Formats: sequence, C-alpha cells, structure tokens
Amino acid sequence: MTNSNQTTARKPGIPAEQKPVPLALTARISTLASNQSTILIGVMVLLIVVFSVLEPKFFSAPTASNILTDWGSVVLIAVGQTFVVISGGIDLSVGAIIGLSGVVSAWTMANVLKVDQTVSGADASGPLLIGTLVSVGVGLLVGLTNAFLINKLRIVPFIATLSTMGAALGLSVIISSGQPIGSANNFSLIAAMDPKTNPLSWALIVVIVVVTIAGLFLHKARFGLYTYAIGSNTFAARGAGINVERHLTLVYALSGALAGLAGMYVYLRLGAGSPSSGTGRELDAIAAVVIGGASLMGGIGRIWGTVLGALILFTVQSGLIMVGVAPDWKKVVVAILIAAAVAAQTLQSKNGRK
Repeated sequence: MTNSNQTTARKPGIPAEQKPVPLALTARISTLASNQSTILIGVMVLLIVVFSVLEPKFFSAPTASNILTDWGSVVLIAVGQTFVVISGGIDLSVGAIIGLSGVVSAWTMANVLKVDQTVSGADASGPLLIGTLVSVGVGLLVGLTNAFLINKLRIVPFIATLSTMGAALGLSVIISSGQPIGSANNFSLIAAMDPKTNPLSWALIVVIVVVTIAGLFLHKARFGLYTYAIGSNTFAARGAGINVERHLTLVYALSGALAGLAGMYVYLRLGAGSPSSGTGRELDAIAAVVIGGASLMGGIGRIWGTVLGALILFTVQSGLIMVGVAPDWKKVVVAILIAAAVAAQTLQSKNGRK
C-alpha cells in the first residue's frame, strides 16, 4: 500500500526544483501587478488634473500628441530595459545605440541606397525597410556584444554596458564626423502626428504593436517566466534546468534590437541621423522601468507598468515646461523620480516583511 507522505516520483532528467518556480512567480507577479497598476493609473490621472489646473492648455490634443511622440522612442528602449532589469541586469548602452543605429541607417540610405531629399510615397518603402533592418541589426550587434562581455568575460552588466555605450557613441561620431546625416526629409512625415489630420502616426502604431507583442512575450510565454526566474534567483533557475547564459544572451540581444528600432524611430522624426539623438535616453528608460514598478534587484516588473511609467515621465516633463519650468531641469526631475520610485519600493519591501 502506498504511503500518502511518500515523495512523488519525477521523470528522469527533470530537476525537482523545476515545477514550483512558475507557481511561486505567477502568484507573486499577479499580486504586485494588481496593486501597482492601480497606483500608476491614479498618479497619471492626478498629474493630468494638476497640470490642467495650472495650465489649461495642457489638457489638449496638441499636448497629448507631443507626449505620445516623445513616449514612442523611449518606451521601445524601456521595454527592452524591462526584460534586462527583471533578469537582474542593467543596460546603459541603449541611448548610445539610438544614436549609432540612426547614424548608420542614415549613412546607408544616403551613401549606399542614394536616397535623396525628395523621395516619398512608394519610392520610399524599399529604402525605409532596408534602413529599419540596418538600424535593428546595429542594435542587435551591440546587444550581443553586451551579452558576450557579461556571459563569457564575466564583466558585471553595469561596466559591460557602460563600455559599449562609450564605444557606440565614439563610432557614431566617427561615422558622421560629428554632424547629422540627412537622407530624406519626407521620412519625418511617417513619424509626425497632427491632432486633426494624423492623430496616430504610422511609426507610433508600429511602436504600440511591438510593445504589445513584448508584453505578451514577457507575461504569457516561457521566455518571460525564465526571465523572472533568473532575476529572482539565478542559482535556483539553473537548478530548474534553465540555460541562464543563453537566456541572458537573448535578453540583451532583444534590448539592443529594440534600441535599434528606437533609433530608426528617432531618425524618422528628425529626418536625419545624429550621434547625439539618444543622449540621456538610457536614464529616461531606467526611470520609466523603475516608476513602472520594476525592481533594480531583479525578479519584479511588468511591461504595462513600464508603459505607464514612460507616460508619467513625459507627462511630468511636458507639464513642467508648460507651467514655465526651464527645460534644463528635465534631467534633475528624472533623477528625482528615479530616487522617489526606488525609495517607495524599499519602503514597500520593508512593510511587506513586517
């Protein structure tokens, strides 16, 4: 007769730790998500009300258009950063990738594809596709370089991505000679938004689709589950049969590719590739991720939280400018928001342990 306390036999080759990991993580993620989403939505509504009272023009279609246009480039790198942060890492190279990928894409279209300033319509579709692939490819290459430095050379993510950030910035300046490279001014119409004639640009639609797919990938697929597991406990993840190095390679490659896509988005907005187009964007991405509820210690975060975090970030920045605060204070505000979000997480963690 079988003893009820007897340990259930497992299939050969499957570690005992594998089954409990998804169950524990799923419960933890669901609880955090329900609380944080409510708080973020409440903060967003409060900000809109406050800035609308201080400046009535804030609550308008043009303001919303400007916020969404800025949001489009940062939310792409913030989504990639979300995967990295949840896995327990950090990617400081994403801002530099925006500049490098935009410059390489612009150089390719101007010097290889010979795209002139008047191209438009169907004639622009081919070069646009090639330029996008080049831009994403550049970002992917930098992301894979980050993964190599972290996985093979055992360099901590902060230093590894800081070094590739410097290299990417240097390369973008060398390729462009420090000057913006223009190839087709009409391309900027693809990313332009007008509340009356073009309330949602084609480029922003692509961004929304990519972000939605990334959200499903993180929260509904095994890839996301492995990302949470590695960030929560790397040793337990290895014990559960997860190939940590391979997964981290994919995570950093994804972050780089999304940064490359963001580089193309910025290039389309400006009509030119500039080495400085992504300067400081890595800080915006980290701010969006942290405001959205992700923990820099790893294992915690949501795509939808990051999306709301980025919206909150640009709502604050736009609101402050409209009420008369100098634009130079933008980075100070971002730093304060990051510190406040981390402090709130620390207090929440302490209260949760009581």
